[in-house]
Amino acid sequence: MRTLAALLSLAAATAVLAADLVGRASVIDGDTLEIHGTRIRLWGIDASESSQLCRGDDSLPYRCGVKAANELDRFIAGRPVQCEPVSRDVYGRTVAKCSVNESDMGEWLVRQGLALDWPRYSKMKYAEAQHEAKQARRGMWSGSYVAPWLYRSCVKKSGRPGNCSDEPQYGSGEAH
Repeated sequence: MRTLAALLSLAAATAVLAADLVGRASVIDGDTLEIHGTRIRLWGIDASESSQLCRGDDSLPYRCGVKAANELDRFIAGRPVQCEPVSRDVYGRTVAKCSVNESDMGEWLVRQGLALDWPRYSKMKYAEAQHEAKQARRGMWSGSYVAPWLYRSCVKKSGRPGNCSDEPQYGSGEAH
């Protein structure tokens, strides 16, 4: 009886959580949203950090993390976002697969070259979209970049965001 009560309670909590993850989203950065006060990290992808610089096909630096956030906001265009929770990350954010009009937002970001497939988590779900972006030289693929997870690692070690955007030892130009 206790097990049944616990399962019903868990099911009710999950239903409430899922219901709360549908609505108008605020874009926090290229892979993080907020809906009804809940921070949501998009599952399976990694977008550049807001402080991160990439280089375009003209070799000039640009804020690729800011570009990803702005483009995501334009893609959402005030439409309702629906998110399906998958887990929680180390920062307590809900990790979820999110969509707008049934378009997977993670896939869209990767296909535009605004984020990378993060195989550590996605198990290569977005590999085809990434290959397409790379072949078309979209977004980050038009020039050079450091994979966001390597950028964060560099910043953590050196504390200097500007130096980490072009660190050759961190794989500039290719996702690992």
